[in-house]
Order: sequence, then structure tokens, then C-alpha cells
Amino acid sequence: MNARHFLSMMDYQPEELVRLIRRGVELKELRNRSVLYEPLKSRVLGMVFEKSSTRTRVSFEAGMIQLGGQAIFLSPRDTQLGRGEPIGDAARVLSSMLDVVMIRTFAHSNLLEFAANSRVPVINGLSDDLHPCQLLADMQTFLEHRGSIKGKTVAWIGDGNNMCNSYIEAAIQFDFQLRVACPAGYEPNAEFLALAGERVTVVRDPREAVAGAHLVSTDVWTSMGQEEETAKRIAQFRPFQVTRELLDLAAEDVLFMHCLPAHRGEEISVDLLDDPRAVAWDQAENRLHAQKALLEFLVAPSCQPE
Repeated sequence: MNARHFLSMMDYQPEELVRLIRRGVELKELRNRSVLYEPLKSRVLGMVFEKSSTRTRVSFEAGMIQLGGQAIFLSPRDTQLGRGEPIGDAARVLSSMLDVVMIRTFAHSNLLEFAANSRVPVINGLSDDLHPCQLLADMQTFLEHRGSIKGKTVAWIGDGNNMCNSYIEAAIQFDFQLRVACPAGYEPNAEFLALAGERVTVVRDPREAVAGAHLVSTDVWTSMGQEEETAKRIAQFRPFQVTRELLDLAAEDVLFMHCLPAHRGEEISVDLLDDPRAVAWDQAENRLHAQKALLEFLVAPSCQPE
């Protein structure tokens, strides 16, 4: 089974990732000019959701339709996975009927097992370890607003979660410096830190992380599956709220990103998304176009220009 998958930013060469985000910009321009472009006619995307999401479902489903294909939504109630079917068995069956599969799940090992048994490309729509599709959208957004991110400084404020892990991978692949500000005990995965080496620095003071940064990003303090920790996390993360005043310590042309949904008054101040430096709405839209570039690359690579 030789299908090309997208489970991690590290699955691709840096030049391939740059080509993907530039292609996302091109596909966005085609959409904005109402140009009909359908390279994936008669192709079908299967979307397996163990974790719910507004942006992931709509962006993948709309993207596949805009490229001329179709998408099938599968919740835990719609598959035998929810009743204990082995993941490998499900992969063999689904990949015999579909052209590409997107999975949004909890354990990253589920993705690895599914991909190992799939004859078609598998895309990580989110796992507890990584969220690489969001990073494609974030990198496209920075490119559109500021050009290449190579050599820039990025600050991640908050939990060392799957988004933070993917930012670490992006720092390696797109060649930027990353400062992570988080409370003790909430550091990103040590495996990812070791891979990044001196490219990533972990600090405790968000002001130190943000100083001179060209991009500042954050995420919710309590992710899905951590609801019982909410009160404890709010207390520990309160000093890590991103505010307009914190952004003022960054570079003059700083951009602020949030993968959404945002909890105003928690990880961000209530008015931060109204700040002209905030580009969260562009990020959300770019999930659609970055993922269209990915789908095109995986399903119809001959259609993507060099």
C-alpha cells in the first residue's frame, strides 16, 4: 500500500509544504474570481469524525465539492468503529470505496493504524498529538499578509497541546524561531521539542515570548476531553491571556492568530479578535483553500502546477 498520507507536517519536504500553501493562495484566487475548477470529478472523500468540529467538516466538505468531488460525513454513530470494529478492518473496507479519507480523532495511534491499512491517502483532520491542516492554513495566512515566514519569530502562548506541537513541526519545516510560553507542567510533547532542538524555546513569561515576535498564536485552555480540568486550567493559565497590551510588545507588524473557536475572556481578551492585527477569520477561510490544495495534491497530483 503506497498511498501518500498527510498525518504530520514532517511527512512532506519543506519545498512541498511551501508549494501547497502557495497553491492554496492560487485556489483561493480562482474561487474569488468565480472560476470553475473541478479536477476531482467523480472522486469521493470520506470524513470520519470521532471529535466534532464546525470548521473541519465545512472546509473539507465544501472544498471537495468545489473541486468537483463529493464528501461523505461519518460520525461514530455511522460506522462500526463506534461499536468496536478493528481500525485496520475499517481502513481496508473504506479505502476500497473511497479516494481519500480524512480522520478527526483522539489518539494519534488510530491515524497511524488506519493509514497503515489504507490503500488511499489519509489526512489528519486533528488528533490529540497534531493538527497539521490548521498549520497549512496558518502558514498560508502569514504568506498572504506578510510574505515568507522564514527567519521570523513566532510566539505560542498557552497550552503545549496538539496545535503547539504542530507549530513546532512548522518551525522546523518553514525555518522560523518559536518561543512557547506555558505554565509548568503544560509543556509541549518532549519528542517534538527534541526534534526541533534550538529552534524552539520554552519560557514561563508570555511577555518574554512575545517580545519582537512577528506572529503570536494561542488556543483554548481546555481542549475536548479535558472538560473535568476546566476550573484548574483557567486558574493556572490566567496569566497567559493574550491581550492588546501583550501584542504591543511584539513587532510593529505582528499578526495574531487563533484556530477558533475562541473563548473570549479566557485565552484572549474579549476585544482581541476586533484588533486589526488579528487574522483569525482569514485563518478560518484558509482552512478551505489550503485543504483544497492538499486534496488536489493527494488525489490528482498531475493537476497541481510545479
